[in-house]
Amino acid sequence: MKLENKTAIITGATSGIGKATALLFAEEGANLVITGRRSEKGKAVEAQCRQKGCRCVFIEADHSKLEDCQMIADAALKEFGQIDILFNNAGIVTKGTAETTSEEVWLDTMNINVTAVWHMCKLVIPHMKKQGQGVIVNNGSDWSVVAGKNAFPYIMSKGAVGMMTKAMALDYARENIRVNAVCPGDTFVDRWIEKGYFEGSDPVTIAEAVKESSAYIPMGRFGKPKEIAKAVLFLASDDSTFATGHLLLVDGGNTAQ
Repeated sequence: MKLENKTAIITGATSGIGKATALLFAEEGANLVITGRRSEKGKAVEAQCRQKGCRCVFIEADHSKLEDCQMIADAALKEFGQIDILFNNAGIVTKGTAETTSEEVWLDTMNINVTAVWHMCKLVIPHMKKQGQGVIVNNGSDWSVVAGKNAFPYIMSKGAVGMMTKAMALDYARENIRVNAVCPGDTFVDRWIEKGYFEGSDPVTIAEAVKESSAYIPMGRFGKPKEIAKAVLFLASDDSTFATGHLLLVDGGNTAQ
């Protein structure tokens, strides 16, 4: 019960890392506001969290819209009267080089992966300051600290998330608001099955995904969503009370190469 009597907002919680984190936070006693664009999946996660004995509210939201971000913060305060934890998990994965990336893809990637993170932080920080405490965890990537090929807009966005995390950590350290980022490597989430690793690419099979991961990840496999969720829990809980401005790599050793 590491999060007992805490209220957490988890964005992009309809699947993958967001869903795994919501379920883990529910087990740890948190009150939850979870968001996503897929209502049916969101309601299913809400029901699963409630079955674990926690209070949970799902809000269908598009995080590229400021008004939706405001709606989420307002709902958390109305339902629970406080916001202790914010996990900025919602994001999209896009591919391309500087030449091939379209204006539309660039703007969509930045709006969802960067601007929405800033909006959510901007909206909840005043309430955390009033409470005298708060924790923000941003979902970065191993590509927040190293680069890769043919993922220019995504890498740019996650690099921005890493520096945003550090900048906010410094700005609010004396306000007792900790800001950190979890930086997953390739994690076996729904998009591998639904669309492939990048938005718009062809679907891949489980066998193909496993073969590719074993070729370049030192641990020989993708991460599991719950493994990332446990790292988020560490950063969100009192187990990490002296950690702020940290980018926690959970990547199977990929960036150690």
